Amino acid sequence: MKLKKLMVLTAACSMVLSITACGSNTANNGGNAAATNAPADNGGANNAGTDSGNAAAGDIVPEDGASLIVWESKEERPFTEEIAKQFTAKYNVPVKIEEVAGPDQVTKLTQDGPSGLAADVINIPHDNLGKAASASLVLPNDIFAEQTKADNTEASIVGSTFEGELYGYPRAAETYALYYNKSLVKEAPKSFDDVLAFSKTFTDKSKNKYGIMWEVGNLYYNYLFIASTGGYLFGDNGTNKDDIGLNNEGAIEGLNTFAKLKEALPIKSGDINADIKRSLFNSGDVAMDITGPWELAGYKEALGDNLGIAPVPTVAGKTAVTFSGIKIYAVNSFSQYPNAAKLYAHFATSKESQLELNKIIGSVPTNKEALEDPQIKDDPYVSAFAEQAKNSQPMPSIPEMGNVWSPVNAALPEIWDKDVDPKVAMDKAVQQIKDLNNGTSAQ
Repeated sequence: MKLKKLMVLTAACSMVLSITACGSNTANNGGNAAATNAPADNGGANNAGTDSGNAAAGDIVPEDGASLIVWESKEERPFTEEIAKQFTAKYNVPVKIEEVAGPDQVTKLTQDGPSGLAADVINIPHDNLGKAASASLVLPNDIFAEQTKADNTEASIVGSTFEGELYGYPRAAETYALYYNKSLVKEAPKSFDDVLAFSKTFTDKSKNKYGIMWEVGNLYYNYLFIASTGGYLFGDNGTNKDDIGLNNEGAIEGLNTFAKLKEALPIKSGDINADIKRSLFNSGDVAMDITGPWELAGYKEALGDNLGIAPVPTVAGKTAVTFSGIKIYAVNSFSQYPNAAKLYAHFATSKESQLELNKIIGSVPTNKEALEDPQIKDDPYVSAFAEQAKNSQPMPSIPEMGNVWSPVNAALPEIWDKDVDPKVAMDKAVQQIKDLNNGTSAQ
């Protein structure tokens, strides 16, 4: 059945808690196919150090000769380089960084974990946790469990938990909003009709200039055209794999707005990626961009006072509902150095580390003390993300979430590039998802 209004409001409220740190405990940013191989017994490594669940960092020491590999996205590598340097200086444990996109890490862990080639610490969107945890690919956050729960917002703890067990170490809360260049757009558009009206005066394909650009082939960013008008992914608050609302009447209404926006952005979906979009926005050839806080630091540097951020425009007269998520660290269950890995995950998600992440990348903390820090509270850009978060829905974290991305990410370009009717494209995607969920189709 459709997401109940109360459940949506509860989820949205708790996402706001992640960003604004106001209020009390209230329950709560693409993934790929996940793991099927459970690891062999690691000799109880997941209980190394202490089993109290309430340890301080001084109660655990790295294994002799420990060294770590950490997977990190290209965009957020500058933060990890700084934190790794600090960690090595404090604990004398070398850290090697390998670039792997967050949504790809669980798939890679499935392949490389048993052979000992995977990272000790991974950094993933929370919706990937279910696949990793259900396949025993990651260790519980046991040593620092109570401290993690005390330090971070309830929404981020929910996102770091699977079937009642805390696995993750939350480091950032994410949704996306509308970036705009104030020198080109005097006032942020309230609706996508306004976006179209502006783009008619600005878009010039021959000069590679566009009123707006976003990744039109990626469900993560385009969920707003499904959920804003009454569509949904999985029913029963994201837990019912058999109730899929991606092709209901509301979803198709929003996707018709999506299709109309080709007038503002008349290029193929495959010709848009993060690097291209970033370059065009920084140079003033794209006036607006829908993206997340990970672009904030670079956009501030490029545009200075001309950078504006606002909630996403309305869709067919309805308030835009975006995807939200929690970025979390998790420890590879095959790690030879679980103590060192858990210590790194804890160190890299402290108040100080999350403030460093905000400073370098622009990410929104989950640590409650960090959220109260003037660096965060006095930032007008963080406030814009908080406003959008009020109308966001957390991505489902059930293992079947991994079956959603490929079918929908194939359907969106069909609509955008080939003018396929949204209903036809989404009916096909939903059938593919159902087949994958039921094990009747190979991904």
